[in-house]
Amino acid sequence: MKPQKIFSNLLDVLIVVCLLLFFASFGFRDSGTSGWYQQFFPNMNGSTITSLTFLDSLTGYALTSTNSSVQAFILKTTNGGDNWNIIYTYVPTASTVHFTKIQFADSNIGYASTNYYDFYKTTNSGLSWVDFANVPWGADDMALINLDTILLVSSDIIGGGVYRTTNGGLNWSPLGPTGGSGQPNIIYMFNKNIGFTDDNVGANRMKKTTNGGVNWFPIANEAFNDLKLIDTITGWRTNGDVKKTTDGGITWNLQQMPQIFVNYINSISISNINKIWGTGGSIILNNNAYGVIYKSTNSGVNWGYQIADTSIHIGNYDIINFISNNIGWAYLLNSSGVHTTNGGSDTTFYTEINNINNSSVLKNYILYQNYPNPFNPVTTIKYQVLKNANVKLIVYNIAGKEITTLVNEKKYSGIYELEFNGNNLSSGIYFYALFVNGFKVDTKKAFLIK
Repeated sequence: MKPQKIFSNLLDVLIVVCLLLFFASFGFRDSGTSGWYQQFFPNMNGSTITSLTFLDSLTGYALTSTNSSVQAFILKTTNGGDNWNIIYTYVPTASTVHFTKIQFADSNIGYASTNYYDFYKTTNSGLSWVDFANVPWGADDMALINLDTILLVSSDIIGGGVYRTTNGGLNWSPLGPTGGSGQPNIIYMFNKNIGFTDDNVGANRMKKTTNGGVNWFPIANEAFNDLKLIDTITGWRTNGDVKKTTDGGITWNLQQMPQIFVNYINSISISNINKIWGTGGSIILNNNAYGVIYKSTNSGVNWGYQIADTSIHIGNYDIINFISNNIGWAYLLNSSGVHTTNGGSDTTFYTEINNINNSSVLKNYILYQNYPNPFNPVTTIKYQVLKNANVKLIVYNIAGKEITTLVNEKKYSGIYELEFNGNNLSSGIYFYALFVNGFKVDTKKAFLIK
């Protein structure tokens, strides 16, 4: 065949391929919002999600609060969260009783705790559940160690404390004293020996065990909402901010988050030593609040954030769960969330640490977490001023709309407290932000539950 003919045939093939690629891609667009898509829970008549876990890319479980019909639910998905089915309906003794935590030891054996005496176990992947109804006190939280060993915590002032079972929930024994104030309501166990609790009271509220909960010692001036270790010495904890430890939790170093509308982080998930995810923050775009998914790819030295999709109007995410570098879920505790199978793709925006904030401002002004939290209807907000300045304290709803200005005046050095009354507001999530000389120092999240 002549060279000219060969070249002509190759050119024809190339043109056909280009046309096929063009038509195949027609209708697609790079909007900068790919990588995440929205998922929904079924209508549960007002029940909201209290705990969520995924065993692999397809199988996941969720627990709910109790609705007005005095029902709570266990749900399961077998297609990565695209569809959720109610697999168990719990009818508690009162509307204040609800599920608190779900964890699985393997693909078959799982446990679901409540804040009452009920404690559920499945041995067949959730097809049926057995209620032992023998927990000494309702569980605020639990930590599954292996098939048969579980630790639960209760902050109840009468009989709260740390309890352990070594036979899959049949019998429970207290680890340490029970009752009184200062009992933990959060527990995280890295392995059978090393773990942490938080009791939400005082300066030494965070405690560590190195012998499976038999003994606990305080970590001074630390607290956590969520905590994850990657090994016995390296981990991260959140409490509105995020800190890292490299000595097994004895000391924690603050990591700076992107300075956005709500730079708050309450939940984390670790893909590997470098890649960490978080939720809790919000950003304002075109007068709408969008929840962000925090991301670091260098062990938290720098943090950025992703916006799932601007067509998804979720103002805040509460739960983050990644089972690999790319497969993860971020959910709001009402009935919806987002899912990615490619790590969020092109939706990541990074902010360099040196451009985030003015360190001198952070040193001179502190915004504390409100207490109590959740509250109904009054809570106390405290802030500290070390250098005279014009101070504003503003409350926003979850959509980013300003609700009220609590403070707007010059303040002198000192610690200030004030009450925020939500009597005329509906139940939900609210944010309060501290501004100093026009610069936003910090934002915290408050939960109003009526």
